[in-house]
Amino acid sequence: MFDEIHDECGVFGIYSNKQENAKLTMYGLFAIQHRGQESAGIATTDGYGINYHKDMGLVSSVFKDEKTFDKLKGNIAIGHVRYSTTGDSEVVSAQPLVIRHSKGDLAIAHNGNLVNTGVLKQKLEEQGSIFQTSNDTEAILHLIARSLEDNIEDSIVDALGQVKGAYSILFMTNDKLIAIRDPLGIRPLVIGKIDGDYVFASETPALDLIDAEYIREVEPGEMVVVDSNGLRSEKVFFKEKTAKCIFELIYFGRPDSNLFGRNVYLIRKEIGKQLAREHKIEADIVIPVPDSGISAAIGYAEESGIPFEKGIMRNHYVGRTFIQPTQLDRELGVKKKLSPIADVIKGKKVIVIDDSIVRGTTSRKIVKLLKKAGAKEVNMLIAAPPVVAPCYYGIDMPTRKELIAATHTLEETKKYILADYLGYLSVKGMHKAIRTEKNEFCDACFTGKYPIKFPDM
Repeated sequence: MFDEIHDECGVFGIYSNKQENAKLTMYGLFAIQHRGQESAGIATTDGYGINYHKDMGLVSSVFKDEKTFDKLKGNIAIGHVRYSTTGDSEVVSAQPLVIRHSKGDLAIAHNGNLVNTGVLKQKLEEQGSIFQTSNDTEAILHLIARSLEDNIEDSIVDALGQVKGAYSILFMTNDKLIAIRDPLGIRPLVIGKIDGDYVFASETPALDLIDAEYIREVEPGEMVVVDSNGLRSEKVFFKEKTAKCIFELIYFGRPDSNLFGRNVYLIRKEIGKQLAREHKIEADIVIPVPDSGISAAIGYAEESGIPFEKGIMRNHYVGRTFIQPTQLDRELGVKKKLSPIADVIKGKKVIVIDDSIVRGTTSRKIVKLLKKAGAKEVNMLIAAPPVVAPCYYGIDMPTRKELIAATHTLEETKKYILADYLGYLSVKGMHKAIRTEKNEFCDACFTGKYPIKFPDM
């Protein structure tokens, strides 16, 4: 699936007395680049102030100059990659955000999305706050600065007690690295260790890349503090249930990630097997839409006995563009990214597997490509239930009226995308494949059942 659901953000942080912390953070961000491609940034401290560098673009372009690291010295570093789920796509909204206030210097890197930002901003502006950015993260900084608590840790808890939504956040002061996760645990955040020093990241591949050992997740509602005395933690927010984002496992997480105690590749493979149990189709080959459908297609092929083939090649060198597309761009948009292998497809009954259908436009173009390449039949299977509701917790999805599954029947959608057969994974089958426990995951995008109320709506 391309250009229809965008990743949210990714964070990385390290507390270490070594002097390569900014470089290690950069490499950590490389490993979670899939979570955000609009902007990247790193902030560091040597105990006497916070320096930072951030810009629009990929990590490789923002940190391409070795001289950039000359000013990024210190024993603490945090980094961020962003896709703007809220706020404008501009460098002022790139993170980490850095402020100086009465309790000292503070930097923040936030993954997630708040649902009561409008209410908070109106209240803060009435009290005299002036906002420099259009993103929701800045509201957290204003709440911290205005807190009447004596120290930064209590101020953070006070501030986050006033927000509603999803957050996995890294804070950095001149002497502390603080990680905190919302009480429902919607977005992931893990702890690692490298040579006795502590590392935090959105996903485990960031730990793997720098040879850090995985320790555990930051628990929902937990605040973890690392300073010169080591690591300590406290449960600061309590909920009887969690609402971990199930879409992290289905779509966002890297296949080599371990998210919420599960390996992403193995989960997606099991989803493919469940899809085969629910949709028994006579076909010659199973092919994935790369790269999102590969794991599920492997599972489907194993369960069904139908051969797995790479029938579509993906061009990995096509990056995001911020230029408004022309008619030619729209016509060639999918073709520049995906190319069918005609000799594999021609004359075959094909099962093509993708992870989701959003508006349906990309699926339609893929089916047309396969039929033009000579496919006898194109049976589209989706390794997720129909997306019927938008996400408000950090995933950039279209509105409900733009979601084809929310506005069209299955038969109407099948006709629109020009497929001979269309089948989705059932909600029950999804939970079975992922081995979910009661009240563990948020599946609102598939069910419309939101775990947090919306004061702004």
